[in-house]
Amino acid sequence: MNWTQWFIFILVLQIVHGAGTWKLYIKAGRQAWEAFVPIYNAVILMKIISRPWWWVILMFLPIVNLIMIPAAWVETARAYGKDSKIDALLCIVTLGFYLYYLNYVADVNYIENRVLKPKTASGEWITSILFAIVAATIVHTYFFQPFVIPSSSLEKSLLVGDFLIVSKLHYGARTPMTTVGAPMVHDTIPVLGKKSYLFDDNFEDRKTSWINKLQLPFLRLPGFENVERNDIVVFNQPADTLLDMNDFNPDRNYYKPIDKKTNLVKRCVGVAGDTLEIRNGYVFINGKQNKLPPRSHLQFSYEIVFKRNLQPARIMEILKKYDITDYPRYGSLEFSYIVPAATDEAIAQLKLHPEVASASPIKQIEGEIDNIFPRDPNYKWNTDFFGPMWIPKAGETLQLSIENISIYKRAISEYEGHKVVTRGNQILIDDQPATSYTFKQDYYWMMGDNRHNSIDSRYWGFVPNDHIFGKPVFIWMSIDGINDGLKNWKFRWDRIFTTVSGGKERTSFLIPFIVLILGITFFNKWRKKKKAKQS
Repeated sequence: MNWTQWFIFILVLQIVHGAGTWKLYIKAGRQAWEAFVPIYNAVILMKIISRPWWWVILMFLPIVNLIMIPAAWVETARAYGKDSKIDALLCIVTLGFYLYYLNYVADVNYIENRVLKPKTASGEWITSILFAIVAATIVHTYFFQPFVIPSSSLEKSLLVGDFLIVSKLHYGARTPMTTVGAPMVHDTIPVLGKKSYLFDDNFEDRKTSWINKLQLPFLRLPGFENVERNDIVVFNQPADTLLDMNDFNPDRNYYKPIDKKTNLVKRCVGVAGDTLEIRNGYVFINGKQNKLPPRSHLQFSYEIVFKRNLQPARIMEILKKYDITDYPRYGSLEFSYIVPAATDEAIAQLKLHPEVASASPIKQIEGEIDNIFPRDPNYKWNTDFFGPMWIPKAGETLQLSIENISIYKRAISEYEGHKVVTRGNQILIDDQPATSYTFKQDYYWMMGDNRHNSIDSRYWGFVPNDHIFGKPVFIWMSIDGINDGLKNWKFRWDRIFTTVSGGKERTSFLIPFIVLILGITFFNKWRKKKKAKQS
């Protein structure tokens, strides 16, 4: 639904609420009309049920309101003496319509100054758990969210097994678009393996389904910075909703909600308005080679030729000496091995080793066609030679042609909601001839530093602004061998409690953090002892 439809929907809910509670408002000493005024009726209701005014805000936050609104129903019943477990259950299973029974049928009286504390230990425990979930959901949705690096596409900069804190404040928190789902769970419920949200992904019905109409339009709260070139960014993968990274198919259409698509982390090498080109694996922006930050480590595949036959253990010993950690495979030459990822600096040092005969990059040649974006035979592009190509910018107009429509068709149709068709030399947008198009939102180009081991924008194209999720700012834990079983775990102490960005040398804040926690703990104990002595 759009914002107008949501506004009408909320007004209807206010009428439903007023019709079912106006007598209860009167019994609490309020006026009947107060039950019908949007937002104001919620503020008055909080006074009636003796709950703080900020509950009103929580009742309008998506996902959080799935807990808070039923809580308000139960508290309303309790305010009129209906405080049994059966009453609470009836409030929830009838979706609040039990209040109609209290309003029109039951003989109830308003209880002033009622005791808010639950009557049983189990009730108190449940209340504590629910509000802990609410608080965690708010932090998770609007402030910070944990994230684990799943793949080696940013290897050396971010490692597999790095546990990140992703800030949603930097670029501005994106409000949930999916309104009905499990709190703090992405697309799948752990263990159960079931979809964690309500959405009809049937191809024929997805646009007309009433379930899908519960989706909220995109809205981003104000942030304090924009996505900048070379930022490491977490985003929802535009063309896919993977459960398995090996299941990628760039031509398949996926219809999950934007905020439930697979979360990925890449480096933004091109921002809206840039003209991007890849030459020999290196990115050029507006004709100039892109300079990466100090902690970034660009990597390519290399074929290493040794002077004699060596045991695998000896080969790995040599490679690890130069921080080449990916296990090699056999190459095309005698005594040669393919190294999936290595920096230019590491290879330059490796070449000096007495056992190494040569080291050559494995790259595609210019003009060789690969199965990458935009998958148009007229564009002889591959992962190492790509472009030049303009990245769309909000408010800017692009002149369309039969030659460039394949680059921008997905953005105009899938991300901006238009029907795009080509007939001969004519382009039709929403059944109208078009020679130009003005973009509604900014787009970005995301790539991995591990150039030959990264499924990124070279495969699916532009990343729209509404897919931007947050900015990784902190590594709070780092485990080597995280996918190899618990007994093979090794903590990377030099990475724990370090920032994602910054100077070339990492600084761990683990010791200061431990000192701070111990200081607060001992101070609280000292303060309690002091109060005890004074009393």
